Amino acid sequence: MNYNLNNNTTNRPKRTTGQALRRLITYISGEHRRLAGIFLIMIVSNILSLTVPFVIGYTIDTYVQTRQFSGILRFSGILLIMYLLNLGFSYWQTLLMGGVGQRMLYNLRNAVFVKLQELPVAFFNQNKTGDLISRINSDTEKMNQFFSQSLVQFASSIMTMIGAGIFLLSINIKLGTATLIPGLILLLFTRAVSPWIRRRNAASMKSIGGLSAEIQESLSNFKVIIAFNRRDYFRKKFNTVNESNYQAAVDAGIANNIFTPVYSLCSNFAQLAVLAYGIYLISIGEFSVGLLISYLSYSIHFYNPIRQLAALWTNFQTAMAGWERIAEILELESDLKVIPVAHTEENAPLMTFRNVYFRYPGSKDILRDINFTMEQGKTYALVGPTGGGKTTTASLIARLYDPVEGEVLLNGRDIRSYTPEERTQKIGFILQEPFLFSGTIQENIVYGNARYAGYSREQLEVVMKETGLDVLMERFEKGLDTYISAGNDGISLGQKQLIAFMRAVLRDPDLLVLDEATANIDTVTEKQLEEVLRKLPAHTTKVIIAHRLNTIESADEIFFVNGGEIIRAGSFTHAMNMLLQHERST
Repeated sequence: MNYNLNNNTTNRPKRTTGQALRRLITYISGEHRRLAGIFLIMIVSNILSLTVPFVIGYTIDTYVQTRQFSGILRFSGILLIMYLLNLGFSYWQTLLMGGVGQRMLYNLRNAVFVKLQELPVAFFNQNKTGDLISRINSDTEKMNQFFSQSLVQFASSIMTMIGAGIFLLSINIKLGTATLIPGLILLLFTRAVSPWIRRRNAASMKSIGGLSAEIQESLSNFKVIIAFNRRDYFRKKFNTVNESNYQAAVDAGIANNIFTPVYSLCSNFAQLAVLAYGIYLISIGEFSVGLLISYLSYSIHFYNPIRQLAALWTNFQTAMAGWERIAEILELESDLKVIPVAHTEENAPLMTFRNVYFRYPGSKDILRDINFTMEQGKTYALVGPTGGGKTTTASLIARLYDPVEGEVLLNGRDIRSYTPEERTQKIGFILQEPFLFSGTIQENIVYGNARYAGYSREQLEVVMKETGLDVLMERFEKGLDTYISAGNDGISLGQKQLIAFMRAVLRDPDLLVLDEATANIDTVTEKQLEEVLRKLPAHTTKVIIAHRLNTIESADEIFFVNGGEIIRAGSFTHAMNMLLQHERST
């Protein structure tokens, strides 16, 4: 399955803004009461705002022109109270909406992270870590900025526009129509330009993700950069990505600012129409000065929100572009589904490969028509040249991938019918490049192991002594309390492999896969590991992948893996001959 987020866009259906919003609303489903309260406050606030021009016009016509200063003072006080109430309501609704936005951000980030944990290894092989981090942090933050800061203003502006438009038409239908025509032009212009703005913002966000990925790659491999003195190479790569990001940001900036001058121009035309036509109506006695001032104020109430909407609509398009990138992750489904148990073969071997084919997306077959079995309690070795398919075979055994064709059976049952908990309890896997978490060694070796999760240090030390793992702990000065930092700089790669080895052995799996588990370990420690393996329960099946042939001398059966085939090599001598023959032929 193609999980590449950047290249897998052609088959993805295009969503309308309405569809995107409906999906997004599910992440604020628990906020209905607060949103209803915010909406009510917004209505009251807008009624106050829209009443002000009428009060001003009435005051001018009734008290200013007749010079009744007591009435002017009285209505000035009324206006002051209305302004203060409006200020309080605006602050209240902004505060409430900020909380809604933060909770939405919390739920959304949780949803994205949980989805990432559900996706298979193939997804992470096809996507850059920096880009995924950018989607979780940067893109969700852009959505939060809109919902926390702009959404209330956005909705309030639309409500103000509708109210002002009703007042304009009800006071004078002809003058109101002339005033609102530029607004209709703006509506058509906005609908035409919005998709282009969203595309520009999406491209900018994608370039930010690429920039983050480049930075992450450079910093993660900084030791290699220093060792080979290739700062110039990574500097050029970064400059290329940075230039691309700069150009995308400039394009997005141009798109985001296109509304402001157009909206301002239409607003000025509308106000000019009000003044010209209004003065004419005054001259023929159909309008009063106060009414013209109220009318001009209502036209400002209609077009000022439009000016604000120029920036707010841009923020909305940016938020929607961010949501598109987030939704791409949320809509993915793992292809490693747990299927119903169809049948279980009686007295079956522990592991069976039956007519298995495998290839990575966009590549040729790595394995072709593979058939072999593994019996319980035996030791198997996979040997062969680099790139022959040994690690791929081990990944299929542990179900990090599923075959393209054929089936893999565990205890006579399709491995796909086991839940992840059942499978990981039965199969232990020591990776070629072990990964450790920040924390103590004890926290790392009991990770995902419910049996020992609640054990104290003393209890765990007893268990390790029984399994022979205590000799390995001698390599760590503080034993189980040794702290491992995020970068793992305090320990060697060999020590990391020891910790990963202990973590796998403590799970007491039915099948233990060791993928170059001793590659970075000295011969003395390797002998100690062999002793630990000998102490494993008799039912444990071991699968060893190794380039150092001395590590597989005691294997019960050896398979030669190369060119898409897995051939039973027979004896250790025969396996060595097959390797030598391959080296001569290449």
